[in-house]
Amino acid sequence: MDQEIDRFVQAILIAVDPAQVALHQQALEYLSNVQQNVHETWRLALTVFVDMDPSGQGRKYPPQARFSSLRMLDEFFDNRFEPLDEETFRTLQQSIISYIQSEYVYGSAESTATFLRNKFSHTLTLFFLCTYVEQWPTFFTDLFSLVGSAESSSQPKFNHHVSLLLFHLILEISGEVADQTIKSARTFNPIRHTRDGRVRDAVRERDAPLINEAVLTIIAEGAERMGMLRKSGGESRALNEVVEVVDWGVRTFGSYVGWIDINLTVTPTTVPLLFSLLSDPSLAIRLAASVALLRIVSKGLKEPEDKLQLIKVLSLGRVIDALESKTREQQIQRGSDEDEGEESYREALGKLLNVLGLEVAKLIDDCPKPGVVSEAKELQNQLLPVMLRFMADEYDDTCSTIFPLLQTVLANYKKARKVSSDPLDDTTRSFLTSLLDVILQKMKWDKDEDPADMDEEDIAAFDGLRKDLRSFTDSVLTIETDLVTLAVRRLVLDTLSAYRNGLSIEWHDAELAVYLVYIFGEISKSGGKGRAAFCLAPAVPKDKRKDVDYSDYPLTAHGEILLALVQSGISAYPHRAVVMQFFETVARYGDFFKIRKDCIMPTLEAMVDGRGLHSSDLSVRSRTYYLFHRFIREGKNDISSELAVSLLEGIRDLVIIKIELPNLESPEDDMLTEAIKNPGLFDSQLYLFETVGILVSLLSKVAEQQASLLLSIVTPLLDDLSTNIPVAKGGKDVIPILRIHHTIMALGNIAKGFPDYPSPVPEGYSFAPLEVFRQVAQAILLSLEAMSIFKGVRDATRYSFARIIATTGSNVTHLIPPLMANLLAHFEPSELVDFMNFIGLLIHKLQNDLFDVLDELLGPLNAHIAQLLSQPTTGTDDALTHVDTKRSYLTLLTNVMSSDLHDVFISERNKSALESLLENMSRIARDTSDPNSQKSAFSFFGRCVQVWCNPHPLSPGGNAPRSQTLPGFERFVYERLVPAAFAVLSAPQFNPKDGQMLMVLLEIANFLQVIYKTRGTEAHDFLVTVFLPSQNWPPATAMEFTTKLRDLDNKAFRKYFTEFVRASRSQSSS
Repeated sequence: MDQEIDRFVQAILIAVDPAQVALHQQALEYLSNVQQNVHETWRLALTVFVDMDPSGQGRKYPPQARFSSLRMLDEFFDNRFEPLDEETFRTLQQSIISYIQSEYVYGSAESTATFLRNKFSHTLTLFFLCTYVEQWPTFFTDLFSLVGSAESSSQPKFNHHVSLLLFHLILEISGEVADQTIKSARTFNPIRHTRDGRVRDAVRERDAPLINEAVLTIIAEGAERMGMLRKSGGESRALNEVVEVVDWGVRTFGSYVGWIDINLTVTPTTVPLLFSLLSDPSLAIRLAASVALLRIVSKGLKEPEDKLQLIKVLSLGRVIDALESKTREQQIQRGSDEDEGEESYREALGKLLNVLGLEVAKLIDDCPKPGVVSEAKELQNQLLPVMLRFMADEYDDTCSTIFPLLQTVLANYKKARKVSSDPLDDTTRSFLTSLLDVILQKMKWDKDEDPADMDEEDIAAFDGLRKDLRSFTDSVLTIETDLVTLAVRRLVLDTLSAYRNGLSIEWHDAELAVYLVYIFGEISKSGGKGRAAFCLAPAVPKDKRKDVDYSDYPLTAHGEILLALVQSGISAYPHRAVVMQFFETVARYGDFFKIRKDCIMPTLEAMVDGRGLHSSDLSVRSRTYYLFHRFIREGKNDISSELAVSLLEGIRDLVIIKIELPNLESPEDDMLTEAIKNPGLFDSQLYLFETVGILVSLLSKVAEQQASLLLSIVTPLLDDLSTNIPVAKGGKDVIPILRIHHTIMALGNIAKGFPDYPSPVPEGYSFAPLEVFRQVAQAILLSLEAMSIFKGVRDATRYSFARIIATTGSNVTHLIPPLMANLLAHFEPSELVDFMNFIGLLIHKLQNDLFDVLDELLGPLNAHIAQLLSQPTTGTDDALTHVDTKRSYLTLLTNVMSSDLHDVFISERNKSALESLLENMSRIARDTSDPNSQKSAFSFFGRCVQVWCNPHPLSPGGNAPRSQTLPGFERFVYERLVPAAFAVLSAPQFNPKDGQMLMVLLEIANFLQVIYKTRGTEAHDFLVTVFLPSQNWPPATAMEFTTKLRDLDNKAFRKYFTEFVRASRSQSSS
């Protein structure tokens, strides 16, 4: 045995010693083997833990070995649900009692290795759970017999070490058998669940009074001793020991109050004791007492009267009221000297009030007895003022403790408001008014903080607080709208008026006023939309609004505060947060400036000068680029050509592109790729380029000036392209490549600022400067030809050409063939999706003008797609690329068929490839592994039937796209596609209950109806006499099906067909 013990101890010491590399693995394997056989080796672990050294003064083995021994004993006890054999139990019981006597009663309680204390209490708890019910019913009696101390007036009555062991043990037991958080964290075991319930019941029946009396007696003795030591100025060590005992005693009491009889825990003795400890000088004791009281209050009781009586007996509301006042006064006295401990105590009091209030609210909500509800409402009214004082606390953590209670109270008010339109009673109105005052004060930033210097986590926390406060405001708004709108309006106007009159306003007060204007549109939900939100004008037809002078009409409350905002000059306030909130607000409410046009100029001046676009603060400039763009875009109809020119001159110095290189996270990262993904300020600057386009477009009535101005803006950018192409070709320096990429993107965004090319072109339409855009497009194409090996340049070119074509229509179509050729000269598989989306956009914009381009493109594109889809996938990313490419391809083909370009499939250049294309599409339609693509394939074939199977094609002057029948295509439909459709529906892996497969089923229903409606009698005869009989359909079923196919509208047939397929499949499976 001794040799085995030595090996065991040695293995542990090697395992925990990083220097023992050679033997480390061997030691771990040995220990693992010992642990796996713990039902035999537990004696080894027990011996190592409890054995004394020869002198009898200490333990024989080192702490690391003893700790590992406890872990082995844990393994032996845990999840053990059968009684131990008598010899094993007696050995363990006697060894443990002897250990406690020697180490805790007469010893120092592991003073040299304190981490063993908690570990031992956990191991003892597991042993208790195994043995208490059937083998050691005297567990607590035996333990309590050890807690007494020597009878001396100068010494505590109870042994300090044993008392703490007792408390830790009861805490552990409560956690194991009653703590739902611990239970939910581990895998549910029904045997363990039953065992824990038996232990809990046994403790209640046998020992709950004894445990409770022992715990409270030790706490009371400790409290008395604390008082004596504090009065006499006793030694700090002795006082600290007593405080520790009382602290852990109260925690222990709080751990079991939820699961033992409340008549034991709430008595004329315990309540005063807990209340005295709730205001004890020791913070730890106060916090423990608050948790214990919280658990008492939240204990579930069957009868509402019992819960009401408990709340009344405790009178906790009055106690919290007094303590809140006391701690708030102390908080004021501390001033700027923050005491985190004392603030945590106020937070604990807030939580206690919150739970008390929620329990009272449950009585109001759930109890059917009017007497109980009446008393509960009276109690709630006493708590509400205290709740508001906690909510007003400057510390947000304390403030938010009562949010659940406040939410419940407001929900009850809202519920009552729905069933009664009577005016609010004075008590409720007074409470809601006070609540709004607190909410508006809490919405302020901390005066001593600056959001610009705060980290993202703190800013997010404050934004979250504002969001919560906003939700409470919305609740009050539902209860009494005028209370909110008047309170907000008064605060905003008072603050803005004071600033306008030269009074000193703190930055956080100014920011709050502007923020309230910003959210007023959400607060005033009953207001109108558009201009009606800001002025009380009669409804005016859209085409006549330009002729109406809205300044003659009175403003709404929202219009009033927006006017005050602009006129106050608060945009000049010397604080970034105030100015940025101003910009956010004016950009949000563009319709206001349509009814008060005199406010446009001061707002634009603020945005353009050093407060906004020209600010020295990079983050201000970045955000203002977007807000300026939004303001101009929404208000462009009220900007004159003269003002547009002035603004362009004012921002011309900002349309210079600067390259920023990011810091690479890994040496393997590609600088060019990362710099395009993270372009810094340029990402926001793109909004400014688009704004330039909007402003230039406003000069449409002076075409020469417009073209000249646009040319003056794009020329430096075009010069940049031509300068950087030779330098960038080598690819060694990423900066010129980035400059080309950014410049192409900027040019595209300038084009984006212009209105889309109309189709058809109305009479007298003022075109964009087409010649300038041709030059821009040509320059971008030349850049692509030189730089097409770079994906970023290809992406930027696609982006910009899409916007230039949207602006110029068919005027640059001659550049599309070389554009396509260069885009396809070098490409990555993932780019094909973007390329096909780009083609789809061109089809939408150019229609017939794209026919020749598409005729050339279709063959090479089909070849690229076929090559890509034929390659085996090698990973998840590869598979996703395949799926996305296939879906984009199907969407493109369907778009071609749905436009007036379907003849491209049967042109001289492409007709030879049509058969293989249809075969590929048919294969996709049958592939049940990809339902989305299946659906698209049947949609494509449905359109093909409409176009190529129509016996009466419409002429180009008809009401539908010109159709050209394709001889023999109907045979392909009947012989290949119809059988494929029914084969899909009958396939074993097809599940019509699956959402995606249901979409396939509905698309097949559409497809069959298209065939029937296009071919008429021929389709009917084919189904009834040829196809359905070949599928062994009964004649009556076939006739019913074709009749429904003919007579029902699309919605009704899809419903019928879905039910038909489901019924058919269930019959075949049974």
